[in-house]
Amino acid sequence: MSNIVVILGPQNEGSEIRMKETQEAADKVGGIDLRFVNSDLSFDEVVEQSQGAVVLLPQGKYDQLTDLAGKISTLKLVQTFSAGTDWIDKAQLAEMGVDVANNGGANAVAVAEHAIGLMFSVNRKLDVQIESVKNNTWMAGVEGDRTEFHTLVGKRVGIIGLGRIGSRVAKRLAGWECELVYHDVVEHDDDYVAATGAKKVDLDELLSTSDIITLHVPLDRVTTHMISDREFGLMKSSAILINTCRGPVVDENALIRALESGEIFAAGLDVTEIEPIEPDNPLPTMTNVVVTPHLATRALESELNASQFTMENAGRVVRGEGADWIVKPV
Repeated sequence: MSNIVVILGPQNEGSEIRMKETQEAADKVGGIDLRFVNSDLSFDEVVEQSQGAVVLLPQGKYDQLTDLAGKISTLKLVQTFSAGTDWIDKAQLAEMGVDVANNGGANAVAVAEHAIGLMFSVNRKLDVQIESVKNNTWMAGVEGDRTEFHTLVGKRVGIIGLGRIGSRVAKRLAGWECELVYHDVVEHDDDYVAATGAKKVDLDELLSTSDIITLHVPLDRVTTHMISDREFGLMKSSAILINTCRGPVVDENALIRALESGEIFAAGLDVTEIEPIEPDNPLPTMTNVVVTPHLATRALESELNASQFTMENAGRVVRGEGADWIVKPV
């Protein structure tokens, strides 16, 4: 079997850094012939330079990925540096005998920390406080009744999706003296769940009883708009929604209605349905919403983990073993 692994991405400084870090990881694994192919080349040139690859790592989205895979007879795995694989046609690749794998939780800690940061920021209007100081208005620019400011102690946090990220959110919140509940369609073993300190409940109970609801699910046809008018109707009027997974998991128009009507109290979002967010979207200017620009994963440790984890998975394929972290078509 070939040992060629191809990183496909634009030729820029960021790609050069990624290639250097990933080459170091490949050297640790051993037995990998790592190559870089410039995604800005013509499709035919990309096909030619990718021949012999058993693993292909797109660095960002590549619109012709499925067509490219069909031209590489040796290809066994499309491996992403990211956790999300929603832009990849996994069903069509599966028909070609090509698996798709994510990054194995390389950025799980960073996203978990960011989710908790959003919880804290929304509860204390941290963004408003910072902006007030920057505008030289000191505390005069921080508005709101005292009932709008809260600690996390004693709050019930409902975690939807107790996977790599959701479980880390739970473990970290244990020290914040929160009550933790979760819902997941995946059955986790008892030891795994016990380590998180979270109790399993059905989705409607989680939605109707949680003070904070945080989303940690993949985006697929099942989870698209899983949080919409019905779900907001179940939530407490004091509830806070946190979304650090994918924007379309939440029906954004329903979210805006829920926030404007007071059906829920607030939201902390690292993702939106359309990115970059549209100029006329009201969410960034709402006083009960904190929005960050889909950078929850941005941490040096995430990048280094992604290089190491992807090369370890590529090494398994090169050695003829089964890859880990396969994402099945849904």
